[in-house]
Amino acid sequence: MKHNVVLGVTGGIAAYKACDIVSRLVKKDVNVDVIMTESAAKFVGPVTFQSLSKNRVVTDMFDTNFYWDIEHISLAKKADVFLIAPATANIIGKMANGIADDMLSTTVMATKSRIIMAPAMNTAMYENPAVQENIEKLKNRGVIFIEPVEGLLACNDVGRGKMEDPEKITETVMHYLTRTEELKGKKVLVTAGPTIESIDPVRYITNRSSGKMGYQVAREAVRRGAQVTLVSGKTSEKVPYGISEFISIESSEDMYQEVMKRASDMDIIIKSAAVADYTPSHKSQSKIKKSEGDMRIELQRTHDILFETGQQKKENQILVGFAAETDDIMNNAVSKMKRKNLDLIVANDVKKEGAGFGTDTNIVNIIDRSGAITELPLMDKSLVAARLFDRITEFYIEDEDDRK
Repeated sequence: MKHNVVLGVTGGIAAYKACDIVSRLVKKDVNVDVIMTESAAKFVGPVTFQSLSKNRVVTDMFDTNFYWDIEHISLAKKADVFLIAPATANIIGKMANGIADDMLSTTVMATKSRIIMAPAMNTAMYENPAVQENIEKLKNRGVIFIEPVEGLLACNDVGRGKMEDPEKITETVMHYLTRTEELKGKKVLVTAGPTIESIDPVRYITNRSSGKMGYQVAREAVRRGAQVTLVSGKTSEKVPYGISEFISIESSEDMYQEVMKRASDMDIIIKSAAVADYTPSHKSQSKIKKSEGDMRIELQRTHDILFETGQQKKENQILVGFAAETDDIMNNAVSKMKRKNLDLIVANDVKKEGAGFGTDTNIVNIIDRSGAITELPLMDKSLVAARLFDRITEFYIEDEDDRK
């Protein structure tokens, strides 16, 4: 069954970005109905949204050239999420003060669905006390605001007021469309990305991890209602919506310190980061100059964070590791799981096309402590994360059965 989003588009230059939002939602198999204000239609034509959504766009409250179903009530009931993007000061003021004088304000007044608003306006207007008071009123009523970002505005001012990126808005909408309460009350720690081990101020040792898998794991944990801490090396990935705590680290030592100070407080720990096994024994404070001969760098072992976490694991705490291998995949993964006291390990062959570092897809085997294997074919990393949490949820069910 498809999810339904009603998108309200108001009159601002950011209206063109709403086209991208519709496109992204439709690609995620979401049905989108668009309501445009009269002003919005002067920025982007309704036909554009109609082409993208494959649904008739509503602009006129008194248009009777369609099947009559008291449309503002029909759409209000249909919405699983009601999104307004861009949200001008005008629509924010109308909603805060109960004014319903056009199709959009009338429909949103009648909905009982989750309402999400993405403001876009001039910085001075956004910071105006009246606008801020109206936003606070709506927040107190449960409306979710996707805060605008700083940048160059259409008026050539530089400041806060740009509508958030369509990708982030879409992610927020999808979060509320698909959110569950399976892990409500659970604290989850996820590590992601690479570590960087400095040689000197301009050189370092690292690996090919992009952080994509770890970030999808963090998103899925949030989607299932958990309180999520994400400890991440440097990546180009955006911090997922709903993360409770985000810690950016550089070196393996940084990650060790951040993980170990939090580990005992967590219900679930998922170590998907690619942490360096070795680091230079000596880190030069000045750039090492090129010489005629060869250069040798002496390396020393880093902390084995996963091993130490496993040694300190509490009863009922679930510990998950990842094994990115190139040879003897399954045996190496099982050995790692036993040696490090894991409950689950996710093993993959990074030599396979479509798996491993830098891709949006993966091919993995999820192995549990009993030896049971869940084989996952090539699929998006978001789906791998979902299947991993299906297995984690089963652990809680199994533990409850054991206590009965």
